[in-house]
Amino acid sequence: MVFSSRLRIAFGTLFVTALLVWVSWGNQWGAAPKKYLTATVVIEDIEETVLASGTVKPFQQVSVGAQVNGQLQSLKAGLGDTVHRGQLLAEIDPLLPQNELLKARAALLSVRAQYKARQAMIRQYQLDFRRKQSLVASEAGSRADLEIAEAQLQSSRAELASLAAQISQAEIEIRIAEVNLGYTRISAPMDGEVIAVVTRQGQTVVSAQSVPTLLILARLDRMTVEARISEADVVRVKPGQTVSFNILGDPDRRFTSHIRAVEPAPESIARQEQSQGASGSTGGGADAAVYYNALFDVPNDDRSLRPSMTAQVSVLLESAQKATTVSVAALGRRAADGRYEVRRMTGGQPQTVLVTTGLRNDLNVQVLEGLKEHDEVVIGEEPEPQ
Repeated sequence: MVFSSRLRIAFGTLFVTALLVWVSWGNQWGAAPKKYLTATVVIEDIEETVLASGTVKPFQQVSVGAQVNGQLQSLKAGLGDTVHRGQLLAEIDPLLPQNELLKARAALLSVRAQYKARQAMIRQYQLDFRRKQSLVASEAGSRADLEIAEAQLQSSRAELASLAAQISQAEIEIRIAEVNLGYTRISAPMDGEVIAVVTRQGQTVVSAQSVPTLLILARLDRMTVEARISEADVVRVKPGQTVSFNILGDPDRRFTSHIRAVEPAPESIARQEQSQGASGSTGGGADAAVYYNALFDVPNDDRSLRPSMTAQVSVLLESAQKATTVSVAALGRRAADGRYEVRRMTGGQPQTVLVTTGLRNDLNVQVLEGLKEHDEVVIGEEPEPQ
């Protein structure tokens, strides 16, 4: 019995040892091979673009203001109304400008009356001067009296010239008063639609320091998009390039146009100038992002575009038809000659090759040399199971 028990223990120990050796060898030599995430090289059209965010604005917009003080007596146009150039939009109480005009006309009449009275005195002084000249010539009069008569004549002529200048000034004052009276009737400076009513009927407007805005007119049949291009991309964006965009309310519709202009200075300059004018500060810091506005126009006959809408803009830089492309995720380290390392699957194993690239967007890159259609390339590795 003792021998049998020892035999069982020996066999059990041998079995456990063999099992441990088998497990160890299995872990060392029988490990599962790595699995790779791959992508296929395909032939397709590719576009290189610059993406930007933009703001939709009216092609033409004007703030219609008041140039005289007074109460807004009547407003002839309301929000959303279509108006035409020269159409009466508003009237301001004309009483004060009318009184100023009457005052200017009365001043002109007064100066003209003084002018005529001075002309009559000059004629009298001329007769007196000639008479004393005759007396002095016949040695019947005093030279002192002649000099006094000459001085009176010259002084009156100078006063007449001064009155003539005052008449001109009074006529100018009348024209100014007439213009100010005309400013009480405010007309549309262009064809457009009323997109905002700032001042209500019955309000008093004061134009002493700045021109108060009554209405805002805009042309909405054609809109302008201001696309904010970063300083990293603006060197590649030029007038004439094709551009497309969509809006948040209708993401499936694409609007297309061409860039009309790229503003030469960043939009931050205007904000800094406004900030300095208001507070004397220098505005944004040196690490603030810098953007330049690219401008392009688009028809808006159906009025689907509205002021201040956000536009998702794509500027087309270059395009290639039927190009060999691969996922950007396949690109590895960049070599000194500008080529990129790519791991191509060969016989089930990745092999590093160098490829020459061309156009690129956020998803794919054009391959000019180094890969062909249907090649499988590594874009990642599957995670090992836990």
